[in-house]
Amino acid sequence: MNRISICTLASIILFSIAAQKLAAQSKPVEKELQELMLKFQAIGLNVAVVKSGKIIYQHAFGLKSREAGTSLAMNNLFRIASISKSFSATAIMQLVESGKVSLDADFGELIGFRLRNPKFPQTPITLRMVLSHTSSINDSQGYFNFDIINPEKNPDWEKCYDAYEPGKGYAYCNLNFNMAGAVIEKLSGERFDRYIQNHILRPLQIKGGYNIDSLDKNLFTTLYEFDSVSRKFLAAPPHIARVQKRSAPTFRGITHQYFLQPEE
Repeated sequence: MNRISICTLASIILFSIAAQKLAAQSKPVEKELQELMLKFQAIGLNVAVVKSGKIIYQHAFGLKSREAGTSLAMNNLFRIASISKSFSATAIMQLVESGKVSLDADFGELIGFRLRNPKFPQTPITLRMVLSHTSSINDSQGYFNFDIINPEKNPDWEKCYDAYEPGKGYAYCNLNFNMAGAVIEKLSGERFDRYIQNHILRPLQIKGGYNIDSLDKNLFTTLYEFDSVSRKFLAAPPHIARVQKRSAPTFRGITHQYFLQPEE
């Protein structure tokens, strides 16, 4: 047996030992996760452990669809809802780093209409405030249409603001990030979903996106909501922001996203 064969055999043995050790270590954890799923009546769970930039463990538990009895797989896509705001924030920071915008820019100038809390008309609402939910803007009038906060379009626009001065309070607000998505389109010249795909997801080799028409719907995982009356998990209605097929930017943000599976 030559040296190359010996080295190859040794590598295989070491890899096998490491794999067996990892499998042995993961069994108690898997048992605990299964017990937690049973306790909370969880339908399905995907787990991945990343170390030194590599996935060292991954496992799918439970069902993709309880109605169909389909087992969950690691390549299934979950709707991550507002967790996707972190991708909008990353996109903004990329534009900040490239010198296209400042975090302290007047957001009204970016969005294209006057944006001022009527109780504090002299206080500019900045991009930084919008990203950090300190803008004093709220979702009371909805958040899928910018006309609700545009003084020229909605006579009740003042209701979109809370009573605290911008920058001096905190209130979680979806409208903040829908408007931030529109700013991403305006500054980059790319449609929002395409910018995220081209500049974040694809470079990170992550499968997913904001445009469901570009994704394999057979991989979508059914989401469930707990019904306090029946004390059961019921399939949640789809909450999907569809994207019109245009070559030019649509200048509107989207807060919810189907996601995600790292590419092998």
